[in-house]
Amino acid sequence: MVKTKLYPKFVKGLPDVSGKVFVITGTTSGTGNCAAKTVAKLGGEVLLLNRKSERSTKSLAAMKDEYPEGKFVPIECDLQSFESVKNAIAEIKSKYSSIYCLACNAGIMATVDKATVDGYDTQMQTNHLSHFLIVEELMPLLEAGAAAHGDARIVTHSSMGRDLCTTPDKGLEAKYFGKNGGNLGGDSLGMLSGACYDRYFQTKLANSVHMYGLHNKLKESGSKIRAISAHPGGSSTGLDNHLNYGFFWNTALKVVGPLMIQTAEDGAMGLMKGMMDPSAESGVLYGPKNSGTKGPAVPNPPKEYETNAKAIEMLWKTSTEAVAPFRA
Repeated sequence: MVKTKLYPKFVKGLPDVSGKVFVITGTTSGTGNCAAKTVAKLGGEVLLLNRKSERSTKSLAAMKDEYPEGKFVPIECDLQSFESVKNAIAEIKSKYSSIYCLACNAGIMATVDKATVDGYDTQMQTNHLSHFLIVEELMPLLEAGAAAHGDARIVTHSSMGRDLCTTPDKGLEAKYFGKNGGNLGGDSLGMLSGACYDRYFQTKLANSVHMYGLHNKLKESGSKIRAISAHPGGSSTGLDNHLNYGFFWNTALKVVGPLMIQTAEDGAMGLMKGMMDPSAESGVLYGPKNSGTKGPAVPNPPKEYETNAKAIEMLWKTSTEAVAPFRA
């Protein structure tokens, strides 16, 4: 069994965040759940954006039991429906005039080749496109938060997968951002290989490219909002519970896996550093060193395919086209 090693000391170094509002997607389990509870523990108000389900109801109840004084606000939001995302944004705007941090944490991994109700790949819409929409629409509230607190944060949660794209230049491909859901390679699946993973890797690279593009745009405008990204290493979050690699790999993972992964609490340190640590810098991705599987959250130097100007331009163009009909 994997044990938490670094989180207890790490969280002691985080500041009190009373009076600050945090928006986090995907808080029913894993890194998002840990981040939400930590924010509440440190005095912040947490808006929990999750799809309506028995799981989210039970998760919220468990959070309230653990932190009775915690400020938890559930907001129904299905990231596979732009209409649902738009409704969640409208609810936030109706209740809040400013927020301090938007943590784009929710994600799915290596799922089948399927389209959302909007026609996009389920992984790309969940992991990137819906978050792109939320960022764009909540920007005025983040600017208000920066004015009130001296800074504000947008944190995108990437992964080691951002470095594993199989394109010739390991970069983004426009086809994954279009209405091509269900026609992006099929359902082949191997150990970190196959079409299911190819789509996932594109979304995780999109997360970091989005951050670097945001950083550039915010810096140019003189904004006090920090754009930060993170990766959790190999964390035990349940993200891969649905995957079946076959008898050999399933058996091997049971033996070797615990040696290569860390707990969700330790894996959430990069995310939480970006959300709350005063020393976290805009334009930096934090996580285990050099996209390692475990360890403290440290700066990971960007790769050329993450900061490439053409990649950033393509991401903005295709993402804007995708969400344009749903802008408020």
